[in-house]
Amino acid sequence: MHLEGLAPLAYAEEFDNVGLLVGDKTTEVTGVLVSLDTLEAVVDEAIETNCNLIVSFHPIIFKGLKKITGNSYVERVLIKAIEHKIAIFAIHTALDNAFEGSNAGLCEIIGLENKAILIPQAGTIKQLTTYVPVANVDAVRTALFASGAGSLGNYTECSFSSTGTGTYKGNEQSNPVIGKKHDLQEVSEIKVTVRFAKHLEKHILKTLFTSHPYEEVSYEMITLENKNQHIGMGMIGQLPQPMDESTFLNHIKTRLNCPLIRHSKLGGSLIQKVAVLGGSGSFAIDAAKSAGADAFITSDLKYHDFFSAENKVLLADIGHYESEAHIKNILVAHLKKKITSFAVLLSKTNTNPVKYI
Repeated sequence: MHLEGLAPLAYAEEFDNVGLLVGDKTTEVTGVLVSLDTLEAVVDEAIETNCNLIVSFHPIIFKGLKKITGNSYVERVLIKAIEHKIAIFAIHTALDNAFEGSNAGLCEIIGLENKAILIPQAGTIKQLTTYVPVANVDAVRTALFASGAGSLGNYTECSFSSTGTGTYKGNEQSNPVIGKKHDLQEVSEIKVTVRFAKHLEKHILKTLFTSHPYEEVSYEMITLENKNQHIGMGMIGQLPQPMDESTFLNHIKTRLNCPLIRHSKLGGSLIQKVAVLGGSGSFAIDAAKSAGADAFITSDLKYHDFFSAENKVLLADIGHYESEAHIKNILVAHLKKKITSFAVLLSKTNTNPVKYI
């Protein structure tokens, strides 16, 4: 799916609810409406614009539902969407964790350069080891590389090989490629090890089984503890030139169209290294400080969170909606590049529940 090309759902946080939440995945899409949230007004907009798929950043179904009777805004949205055969797809933290996702968009708007992941996600790299006859090893390894295996940071076609002897004896139902059933075979084999991103696992295994010559393929699969420097929460980058704190706060207020900014005490420092995390980001304050950020832009900070600044980092709470409002544009731009057969529309509905006086 085009959306998973941007942000594979495998990297969404465990607490999240992403993917197709309403609808039949076999239904032909005739139009897409992209929104930050799925509210009744958004469903009405989809009806008016003849869009039968809503791509929403936030999931409308987050907690378990025991009944759908229309007593809450969530239930009313689901009833209306189902009645009008409108599917709903949510991408949320899968996009938050993508290298060119939510937080990359914040970096671009603010003008940060040399961006890097603030909190790399663990458990996203897998390692495959298989054993291949010498004559077939190049073909198998090339097929695995073509399927995405062997990518490591800024490098591709990475693998490790060692030579050994494999043994096997087939039973009456076997059909050995080398040797005869019931005979013990000794075959010169190459042990091939490759690493790959976990969302490619099914594809990599299919390639292995297709390209490997043996009837029964011997392989091992493990999840590595290595952190993926291209997947994770938040980002950190640098301003081209340092700014004083007041100038910096006014800069992000203008760039992100914030009615107001709640911030920690000003300490007279210059701001150049900046961490960002759209949405609720108090959990990343320590990570921002450890990374040497001069400022950390996020939202939903509580009273005591501001004490955590400890005069080491400028905390800027710009508002939840304001920190994510740009995400619709990222999704629309990506889908328009991939799809030309039907309309991809940016929702005109302002779903921000917070108002200012």
